[in-house]
Amino acid sequence: MKTETTALGGVGLGRGGRLSRQRKRDAVLRLLRGEDLEIVSRALGVTAATLSGWQQAFLAAGEASLATRPTAGEEIESERLKAKLGEMLLERELLEAKIAALEARGPGPLARRRSRP
Repeated sequence: MKTETTALGGVGLGRGGRLSRQRKRDAVLRLLRGEDLEIVSRALGVTAATLSGWQQAFLAAGEASLATRPTAGEEIESERLKAKLGEMLLERELLEAKIAALEARGPGPLARRRSRP
């Protein structure tokens, strides 16, 4: 693994020039605690724009997790499932009524018969 220590005491990029999710999170938390963007970006060996992007994504995800309403996709799926449930319940009621009507007709091809001893 090629991790190098920078002049400012931070740890530079790891293998393949990528930072792990935890290291990105730690970098964003450093910014949120008030550390200077330029200092943090130099310490990590990434551009200030990249670091700002991480911060924006982090804050957007945090804000989204605070939403009390379901997302549009969840709401659409919920409505679709409610409609399907209503349709199936109605179909079940109609079938039960049809069965009751057929059984009330008396002996016939679909009437219940007693088995012979």
